[in-house]
Amino acid sequence: MNNFKKIGLTALAGVLVSVSANAAELSVTGGASIGFTNQEEKDQGNGWSMNDGITFSATQELDNGMNVTMKMVIDSSDGGGTNAQVMDTRIITVDMGDNGTFTFAGDGGSSVLGMIDDTTPTAYEESWDIVDGADIRVNGIGGNNMMHYSRDNTLLDGLTLSTSYVPSDNQTQIESSADYGFKYTSDMDSGSLTVGGAMGETNATAAAVEKTIMYANFASDTGFSVGITSSEHDSETANADKDFQALGLSYALTPETSISVGTSTIQFENSSLSDQEAMGFSVSHVMGSMTLKGAHNMIDNVAGAAANDRSGYDLSLAFTF
Repeated sequence: MNNFKKIGLTALAGVLVSVSANAAELSVTGGASIGFTNQEEKDQGNGWSMNDGITFSATQELDNGMNVTMKMVIDSSDGGGTNAQVMDTRIITVDMGDNGTFTFAGDGGSSVLGMIDDTTPTAYEESWDIVDGADIRVNGIGGNNMMHYSRDNTLLDGLTLSTSYVPSDNQTQIESSADYGFKYTSDMDSGSLTVGGAMGETNATAAAVEKTIMYANFASDTGFSVGITSSEHDSETANADKDFQALGLSYALTPETSISVGTSTIQFENSSLSDQEAMGFSVSHVMGSMTLKGAHNMIDNVAGAAANDRSGYDLSLAFTF
């Protein structure tokens, strides 16, 4: 009997050694911020807020050389109540090396279009943000249990091709949606140029919407960055089309301090709506693991309502750990 015990303990020790040798790399990161926001001619109540999140990730290299990473984020800001904790993001990423990267998002996923809704450079917020109802730019769709695939250096160096798929759920997603896009980055003597775009169809409602986004950004070696984003929203619903254009300019005063100015315009097919026009200013200053940011946006004809002009500002003190 004692011999059997020795054999069992020896086998168990071997298993534990094997598990330890193949254990995934675990990491925990997090962040928290204190913010204050306010808008002209709008009662927002208590303008103070707190945002926080803790990210858990584990990476394991498989025998075939692929790397699998599991990421989960606990974020109380999306809990819908005081001290409410939610699992904000659950994503599995499979890095297949030269064959590309596959991502399955159980929660917190984003389509190719959603990742590039406005790529213009900014020190903090985009020009259409902060003011309630003004964030109606052309955007992609996210969702639960969606898939994303990308591959770098396809056909030529610096080119990334990507695609995403959101399955139907008969509720918020009537039919499945898919999109695809590209990004090309070229290094030049005076800086770096990035151009890209995406197109696809969104079927969150019975009336399908075709969307297209194109952008170009240039970052100079002198600290200046300039970018433009242009997009179209073509809906099967009558008078529901809209076009979006944004332009942004940022400058790094020092490695720690940046300022930016941006503008954007949304044009509506519906003749009863006026063009929404926005201008915003942002600044950020990094002090080690602490970042202080601020933005002030002024928007005319919010959501197309004539003479519905408002401004808003946002201040944030963020910490990473």
